[in-house]
Amino acid sequence: MESTDKLGHILIVEDDAMLALSMEGALIDAGAAQVEICHTTDAALAALRRAPPDVIVLDVHLADRDDGWAVAELVGGIGPKPPGIIFSTGAPERIPPEIAALGPILVKPYEPAALVRAVREQHPRGLLSRFRLIAR
Repeated sequence: MESTDKLGHILIVEDDAMLALSMEGALIDAGAAQVEICHTTDAALAALRRAPPDVIVLDVHLADRDDGWAVAELVGGIGPKPPGIIFSTGAPERIPPEIAALGPILVKPYEPAALVRAVREQHPRGLLSRFRLIAR
């Protein structure tokens, strides 16, 4: 049974506009409070400075940089509760192991349901949600 917890603020960093819109739709349908799309590393860094999200879905090979995982490296320094990270890539073997350890990797192409599950697992939950998960 799927959780009905709200997914909070999700930042999608993806340079394929159609894929980003598809991801956005799946996350909104699943209960995301806010979904923000960034197509470049610079736009993602600006978004992180404005309002850190609960979860980042990160394509690591963007049109403007081939090392999009630099965003993931910076996330750890965002406050006491950094966002969860989900990598979204067609070339998972190109992610350095120490970076890949920061979050789950979704290998493109993947089903929208896989994205929603990964976000639910990375989303910080309140105390009551944790009790519901333990009780299952």
